[in-house]
Amino acid sequence: MRTSSAQSHSRVVTCSRAGAWRPWELEEVSMPIVGGLDVHRKQLTFDCVDLDTGELRRGKVAPADRKHLAVWLARNLGGNDEVHLAFEGCTGWRYVAEELVSAGVSPHLAEPADTAALRGRRRHAKTDRADSRHLRQLLVDGRLPECWVPPAHVLEFRALLETYHDLRVEHTGWVQRIHAVLFHQGARRLGEELGSAAGQAELAVIAATELSAAGQRQVATALSMLSASETQLGLLRGELVTAARRLSGAKVLSTRLYGVGPITGVALTCWLGGADRFSSARKAVRFAGLDITVHSSDGKRSPGHLSRQGPEVLRWCLYEAGKTSARASAPDHAYYAQVQERIDGKRAAWSQARKIVRQACHLLTELGDDALTLT
Repeated sequence: MRTSSAQSHSRVVTCSRAGAWRPWELEEVSMPIVGGLDVHRKQLTFDCVDLDTGELRRGKVAPADRKHLAVWLARNLGGNDEVHLAFEGCTGWRYVAEELVSAGVSPHLAEPADTAALRGRRRHAKTDRADSRHLRQLLVDGRLPECWVPPAHVLEFRALLETYHDLRVEHTGWVQRIHAVLFHQGARRLGEELGSAAGQAELAVIAATELSAAGQRQVATALSMLSASETQLGLLRGELVTAARRLSGAKVLSTRLYGVGPITGVALTCWLGGADRFSSARKAVRFAGLDITVHSSDGKRSPGHLSRQGPEVLRWCLYEAGKTSARASAPDHAYYAQVQERIDGKRAAWSQARKIVRQACHLLTELGDDALTLT
């Protein structure tokens, strides 16, 4: 990877796994095109400069979809030996990265929060044009905070996990709505679990005898939504279990870590797997959003709570895995019981979740890129 100024000599730079540019030596080289893309639903705003001629190109690609981006890349950047484009890891980055790779362009995925922090104190209005210029300048200067771009199959597994989690949340919400309707209309509390046949039979009796017509309609709607979500959850779980059998890292984690099942194994591998992802297990804990906040001078968050940054799906899977230590047969049950007695069960589960992240990070580091291979 090379970059230069418009002078006769240029500075050659190399690219690490994370994609960071660093100076190496001076020699005569061909000059690349470097630019920034600001991704939005309506348009893509670009700011590109040819480091050989100094030509600057700005504009928009609209509408923002795969087809129009491919046409723009072929028309404006086709035939160039070396092109580097930076863009933020916000919604829509996946298709942009895939089209850049297909066109022979080197994609550089920027971490949004760190990129915004490098902008410094805002003195002017924030515009798409300014954002694309900011990305381009960071890339030229070698200061772009880059993210790892996962393989295509890992992105597919992540999408399935996110859908599974969304359905689980919706399922819980509909169950809570049923209990809220019963309480709001003064009906007696269910004595059985709603998911059991006895619980549904009891609910039918309560709805018929103790709820108004609107309340009966609410319960019927909730039951219908629960049935639909359970069907989809079963299908998705089957796909994720199949993925766990094929993904090398997930198989290792499910075998060696107590409480890590197929779904949690896939989640850990898809978000923590890969060579040189984390230099320490502590950084993996922070990435998962399980680190404890401390006092901050900006006063925007209180200390002593989970940061809850990073993938929500991964955090949910880890919490569920941490709760398995409540079983008397669990290896860490003594520690779990101690924390539960001293504080509460929720804190005990989060403590176990952090331990699982650290152990998983060490195992995935040993596997390197092999953790992401399919068998």
